[in-house]
This record gives sequence, structure tokens and C-alpha cells, in this order.
Amino acid sequence: MISDALLLGLGYNATLVTLGAMLLGMAAGVGGTFLFLRKRALVSDAVSHATLPGVGLAFIIMVALGGDGRSLVGLLLGGAVSAGIGLLCVSWLSTRTRLAEDAAIGAVLSVFFGFGIVILTVIQSMSAGRQAGLEGFLLGSTAGMLRTDAIVLAGSAALTLFLVLVLRRPLTLAAFDPEYASASGRNVTRIDLAMMGIVLAVTVVGLKIVGLILIVALLIIPPVTARFWTERTDHVVLIAGLAGGVSGYVGAATSAALPNVPTGPIIVLASFALFALSLLFAPGRGVLSSFLRHRTFQKRVHLRQGLLALAQNQPIYEGLTMRLLKRAGLVLADGVPTDAGQARAAKAMLDEARWTIVRGDQSYEAAAVLYDGLTDLETLLTTDQLRDVDAQLARPQGVGA
Repeated sequence: MISDALLLGLGYNATLVTLGAMLLGMAAGVGGTFLFLRKRALVSDAVSHATLPGVGLAFIIMVALGGDGRSLVGLLLGGAVSAGIGLLCVSWLSTRTRLAEDAAIGAVLSVFFGFGIVILTVIQSMSAGRQAGLEGFLLGSTAGMLRTDAIVLAGSAALTLFLVLVLRRPLTLAAFDPEYASASGRNVTRIDLAMMGIVLAVTVVGLKIVGLILIVALLIIPPVTARFWTERTDHVVLIAGLAGGVSGYVGAATSAALPNVPTGPIIVLASFALFALSLLFAPGRGVLSSFLRHRTFQKRVHLRQGLLALAQNQPIYEGLTMRLLKRAGLVLADGVPTDAGQARAAKAMLDEARWTIVRGDQSYEAAAVLYDGLTDLETLLTTDQLRDVDAQLARPQGVGA
């Protein structure tokens, strides 16, 4: 069943929702990257929670006008208006008062969400509200979605992704170096507003698919996942969009195959699975990569210390050091150094003496700052410089330059 959903074999509606969730995930990943780089991740949390009273009030207004209150366009429009007001409140509190932005976000988030819960309680007491299905906006639910609703969501997600791609260059510039952006004539304030607008669009579109409580995860987890794989901003944007798209696709398809499971949590769990894989196995920053680098460095230190001990005819007590020397063919089973071991030990002593000269001579300051006791000087100094260092070593002690 799940395999059919992943292959888009569950019908037209399920296919639209799955593709819409994929586009939403891509837009959330790309748009969330700029929030992540600007260190404003909590803003998305305030925007998402601020949508709840708007959704509830939109339902009440549509019922009062004679409708059934379930028009997805009307509910999303109400959420957008409410989220926009919440965003303006955060901006006003953080710029016109002494409150820091995180305090303003906490105040707006709690007040708007509490107001939304009160409105939902009122709706449940209405005759038309008992079957409203507004709880689907909390955790996301695509079960029983109408074809028109699926088209609206897919189209809105595609439009949001297009908006993100159009604005990616100024957003990247402001996120990476806002001072340079301002000096080059860019209006950083307007760029930040555009970024907030994208977050607002992603949040509103994702209400029905992911839910207002979990949409912040789709905005933040993909950029964090991407950061494990690259140092370049444009690559982070690309990988974050890919991670968000895969999460949305897998989560929506799985939810379509399991109608009783909320869509939002499945999408977030899929996103977390990608994050966990990146955390463990990313080549540059992953846990496994860091562990292997540490082990390699540790072995280099032990081998170096072992060679210095051999050169000075000192006993080697550390078992790992002796095992490494034996494995490299530098000592025999009884601990006697081989010819290769004696040559390597002499080279290690020579390098130590060379490093002593380099670290004490101001003319080699650029190389001296890279001293770690392991790096070969041949990779840092030219042949002429090495020849000069060796000449200083050969010079009798006490003889001037």
C-alpha cells in the first residue's frame, strides 16, 4: 500500500496532494535556509501559531454569511491575515519597545495561540462547528481532501516555490553578509520583509498539509540537515530544498496510504530521518566522520611519539603505539626497530629539530603558526628555506649568523 502511494498509484487526489507536499517541502527548505542563516528561526514559530485565530475567525465569518465554513481558500486567507498581524506585532514590539526579538516572539506566539484555542472552543459549541474538521490545521491532515482543495494546495505550493527562487539572490546576500548588502545599495529591511513574506506564504500553504504546530519543523530541519553537507550558501539552499521536497513527498504519500495517521507528524519524522542520517554520516561534519578524523589523528600522534622514542632509545609502554609501529613494519615482534623504523625515527628527530628552529625564527612566522608536531615541514617551506633551516642546525652552537 505504501509502495503504491510512493509510486503515485493511489489516485488523482492523492497524487496532487503528494506533489503539492513535495513542492511545499522544497519551498519550506529553501525559504527556511534564509531564516536559519539570519538566525531568526523562532520567527517562523510565531507566524505559524498566529494563524490559528485567523482560521477560526474565518470559519465563524463564513458560517455567519450562510456558508458551511469549510472553504479551504477562505480558511487559508483568514490564517494569512492573522499571521500577517502577528508578524507586524513582532516587528513593532522588537523595534519600538525595549523587548528583544525573542521576547516579542514569545509574547505574540502565546497570546495568538491562546486566542485561537478560545475561538476553537467557541466553534465546537456551534452546531456547524462540531464537524468542522479544524483540528486538521493543528497537525495536518489530507485524508478526505476534495479535488479542488488538492489543486489549491498544489498550485499555492508551486507559486510559493517560484517566489522563493525569484528572490533567492537578494535573500542570500542579506543572509550571508547584510552589511555588504546595505553598503551595495540593497534595502536590507525590505529584503527581511520579503523573507518574512515567504515564511508567511509557506506557513499558510502548509497549514492543511503539515499543521501550524509542526510547520516550523519543515522550515528549520531541512536547512540544518543541509548544513552538515556543505560550507557554501548556494549548496545549502539546494540541499535544503531537496531534503524538504523528499520529506514532503514521503510523508504525504505515507499518510495517503495510512489515512488515520496525521500528515504533519509523518512529514516531520521523514525530515528528521534525513537529519539523523546527515548527523551521523555527512562526510565533513557528521559524527562518524568526526570520529574517524579523531581516530586518525590519535594514531598519527601515537606513531609520532613512538618514532621519537625509538630515536632516543626509550622504552615504549603504550600498547597502541607498539601495535601501530609493528603494523607499519617499523619494529619487529620483540620491539627492535627495523631499518625502515630507524630511518623514520631519525627523520622524526630531524623534524623536531627543524620545528624548533622554525618556531624561533620570525622569518618563518607563517609556517610556525601551523605547528602541530605532525605536519611535515616539506609541505610548508620551500626547498631553499629547508636548506637554510638545515644549515642553521649544522652550525656549531654559539656561532653567530
